[in-house]
This record gives sequence, C-alpha cells and structure tokens, in this order.
Amino acid sequence: MISITIDDRELRDALDRLARRVEDTTPAMRAIATELETRISDRFDAQRDPQGRAWAPLSGKTLARKKGRGRILYHSGDLLDSLTSRASRDEAVVGFGKPYGAFHEYGTRKMPRRGLLMADPQARTLGEDDRAAILDILSRWIEGRPL
Repeated sequence: MISITIDDRELRDALDRLARRVEDTTPAMRAIATELETRISDRFDAQRDPQGRAWAPLSGKTLARKKGRGRILYHSGDLLDSLTSRASRDEAVVGFGKPYGAFHEYGTRKMPRRGLLMADPQARTLGEDDRAAILDILSRWIEGRPL
C-alpha cells in the first residue's frame, strides 16, 4: 500500500475551522472522499490528469498488443474497479486496490506518467479543480450548509 498525504495550508486551515464548528467531521470527510473518487473515475473517460492535461498516448507496442483498440489505462477494467474511498473523522482516503496504480501515478523508466490522483506526485499537490472542490465542500460544512 502506498500512502500519500497532501499538505496544503489552506485546506488544513479549512479543516481546522470545520473541526471547531462540528463535533464529528466524518460526514464532511466522506463527502470529500466521494467527490475525489468520482473525479478520479471520470479521468479514465477523459484520459486527462488532474491538471486537465491529456495522458501520453499508448506506445506502438501497446497499441499492437491491443490490436489498435482500447483506451489508455483500460484493459480489463480491474484498475478502475479497484478504485475505492473511505473516510473517518481525521481523513478522506482515495486510492486503488491494485498496486500497479502507482506505476501510472508516478510513471516508470519505460512508461510515462498518467496521473490520476495528484497534479504533481513529487510535490504531493492536488489538481486545482480537485482542490477547489474540496474547499467548496469544506466551506459549505463550515457555513452549516452541507451538500
């Protein structure tokens, strides 16, 4: 299992404000996890990373193996089917049950990165749209108007 913590001061401040406002943050964390899971799932159809950039096309070798058919990151559907989320008072967790998801997130010597979770895995940053969606969810909960 790979665990990545996104460290974003604005998000952390919003989470702190929420924790001061409500006793149990689990429902808000569940809303965040569900939102991110949906966004990541949508990336398989859009074939774009969290910043909206198109994934690198398949190599000629991979296209030949797929006989010219098939979408990027989709062979049997196992990776997408393994996408899960969970939440608790302290965290919203989204990830893949298949360990090879990390190869796509980070890339390898032989395969380009095709990001699903993070805009920049080295800096551990979210895509701007994902970040804005989380801040919107937190703002609604802080203001007492959950989704």
